[in-house]
Amino acid sequence: MTIVPRPWSSDDDDFDDYDGFEPDHLPQPGPFLDGHEVLTGRDHAAFHRLTRERFEERTVYDVTFGYNLARLNLDTRHPTAGYRYAVDADDPSVLRAEFTPTTEFCPQSDALSTASFRAWNADDVGSAHEFNLVRVRVASMHGESERINGRLAEMESALRENGSLPEAEGTGTLGDTGVGSGTDGSGVSADDPTTPF
Repeated sequence: MTIVPRPWSSDDDDFDDYDGFEPDHLPQPGPFLDGHEVLTGRDHAAFHRLTRERFEERTVYDVTFGYNLARLNLDTRHPTAGYRYAVDADDPSVLRAEFTPTTEFCPQSDALSTASFRAWNADDVGSAHEFNLVRVRVASMHGESERINGRLAEMESALRENGSLPEAEGTGTLGDTGVGSGTDGSGVSADDPTTPF
């Protein structure tokens, strides 16, 4: 399968610039970021540029829109969707990342948040960013947020205990989320090199 971008995804008029910070085109920070130092301005833009690179390397793509998931933050047609970040108040070596999907029933939320966690915390990240850990949660507006966030918390605990990412179910490769018996949950084979994880 080849991911073909939607015709509208290439229109730069619909997207903000990676170097800018447009709070009106971003989701409001949710409960996972409450009480922590939410990134804004240049700090947000800098980490989000790094996110674009990590997601490109790991092929973290939103298959609905046919683009790198980091681009969702810039998509002016979805101003309440994307990632917000905050430095943990108790441990500045930890970054919190909260993903708000486009809808409360987005079927990709589990796979995309898991793939994001893996991309940011992969063993080969090295000095790619200044944080020892990037914690990821899905915004509570999503109908399956409790289940998804429980799974993300388990992955996080395993990473803290072992110092490396746990192998995913299925192929056992870093990119495979293990969702839906070798697929991303939408019927796309995880063995296909164009799948978004």
